[in-house]
Amino acid sequence: MTSTTTPDSPDDSDEDFGQHLTSLAGWREFVSSVSRPPALLSQAQYDALDKEDQYDYDDARLEHHARLQVVATSTVRRTVTCGRRLAILNRGAISARRGLMVSGPANTGKTIALTQLGLAHELQDRRRHPGQDERIPVLYITVPPAATPRMIAAEFSRFLGLPVARRSNITDLMDSVVGVCTKARTSLVLVDEIHNISLATRHGEEASDTLKYFSERIPGTFAYAGIDLESGDLLSGTRGDQIAARFTPVSTHPFPYSTEWQALVAQMESTLLLHQHKSGTLTRLDRFLHTRTGGMIGTLSHQIRGAAVDAILTGTEKITKDGLLAVDLDIASRRRRPRDLPPADKQ
Repeated sequence: MTSTTTPDSPDDSDEDFGQHLTSLAGWREFVSSVSRPPALLSQAQYDALDKEDQYDYDDARLEHHARLQVVATSTVRRTVTCGRRLAILNRGAISARRGLMVSGPANTGKTIALTQLGLAHELQDRRRHPGQDERIPVLYITVPPAATPRMIAAEFSRFLGLPVARRSNITDLMDSVVGVCTKARTSLVLVDEIHNISLATRHGEEASDTLKYFSERIPGTFAYAGIDLESGDLLSGTRGDQIAARFTPVSTHPFPYSTEWQALVAQMESTLLLHQHKSGTLTRLDRFLHTRTGGMIGTLSHQIRGAAVDAILTGTEKITKDGLLAVDLDIASRRRRPRDLPPADKQ
């Protein structure tokens, strides 16, 4: 898997908008970027650098640790495998195409799994259709809070770079989106934060209908991701039954303490660029890390990367248990204890 930055919320500023996955330019940058970490110098080589070069070298290492190092968890592998299977099966479908729904608690890797599916799909499309830059095989949006039909259509339009004027009506927006996606051969639509659609409200019902309309008009596979979707109201009532009948679920969970957890810690430790860090230090602390993070993959990543940044800034150049304890974690990781985690055979 490539190293990537995490997707952010849309931003209206010209400077930042292109960096977000919710724009075509941002998505293409995400797909094309392959981060190559700087070479780790020996202490003698580092000492031989002048102060300016040391600063640049340290800054490059800080940038490396600031990025989210994507590891191939079982959730990511399952999402990519299932999503690619559905995309192939849907190629010849005229209607009733099946989709994918990634659901689970916050901070369990849903967005990473969704974007890695999109990355794998786009790279495969580029291999099958080299040099066809006009193709837009993947479209990625996040659902705004209290989403309305027009807000959904506007998110599709903004990703594609289509104008969204206040006077534009929803029919014009949807027709423009469908026209561009059809011409550009869009075959995978990723919809994140879908828990922001509530079928308990009229606007929510209409927003759900808008997505259903797009799924019927755009000849591709739709993949949703959101928090605890199966226990929410998105799958309730007649509309919910229709969604449930067409979408294959992939569940995300906090990881139990298992061989996979140990492997995840080892993978993350292997990406560290610290002069004094001894390989194996974190693997010996993997149970401590599990207790501290509650098995949350997002919290684990933040814990290790934060400690690595501190190690560079303080000059210690290594991660210790005290260094890990010094990194403040999210509130949710304190609430969920390892005894609440599902057994390993449920992962």
